[in-house]
Amino acid sequence: MIAQAQAVLLVICPALLIVAALKDVTTYTIPNWISLALIAAFFPTALFLGLDLSTLGLHAAIGFGALVAGMAMFALGWIGGGDAKVFAATALWLGWPASATFLLATALAGGVLAVTLLAMRSIRLRPYVSAGPSWLSRLAEPGENVPYGLAICIGGLAAFPASSLVQALAAAAPL
Repeated sequence: MIAQAQAVLLVICPALLIVAALKDVTTYTIPNWISLALIAAFFPTALFLGLDLSTLGLHAAIGFGALVAGMAMFALGWIGGGDAKVFAATALWLGWPASATFLLATALAGGVLAVTLLAMRSIRLRPYVSAGPSWLSRLAEPGENVPYGLAICIGGLAAFPASSLVQALAAAAPL
């Protein structure tokens, strides 16, 4: 019963990342409640999974470092404010060494996203994309923003299995 409750708690992060990506792709915004929910759910989840205080502190330090990096990227105009917040909240959940995978996967997904948007915004493809739903047409508009929350989601989901939270659950309930 406890292992099932722990597994349910671990679904929170991937589920909220998917919601953040969908909101960003369709509205170019990531609501603050998503980042706040990620942060609020992390600590009880980590404690329930039995993370020790040093590991918990490392997660908090990585989350704080990601927040500083996200704020710098926001200040440079590279990402939006919602992206910066969800980036930090995701790093908090992942810890070390999964955050290295998160950075790499997010960067690769961001590159693929940028190339895809450039293709969608080209003169040849834009008429076809514009015939779709309004949110898709908006993605094809030249000069429009990049919903980087999608890349953050992909990076977070790719790195999540290596997080110390998932590893703690796997150690507690071996197959």
